[in-house]
Amino acid sequence: MEKVINYLTGFFGGLMAVMMSIVPVTILWYVLTGGDVWGMDVITNLTILINNFGTGGFTGLVVLVLLAGLFVNEK
Repeated sequence: MEKVINYLTGFFGGLMAVMMSIVPVTILWYVLTGGDVWGMDVITNLTILINNFGTGGFTGLVVLVLLAGLFVNEK
């Protein structure tokens, strides 16, 4: 069972690393070309997400801290 959990943790960790490396590239693409990436307006989506955290009050702060905790690499 431990091998399965380690395998899944490694898989999802790698998947998250790939996704987090795609985000800056999509932002750069949007800034340079003004075009959507895969039908998504990345800048608008990020702006909406940040505004939702700001208007969420204490709940928004808690969710932001939890999300930030996911991206901190503890070794």
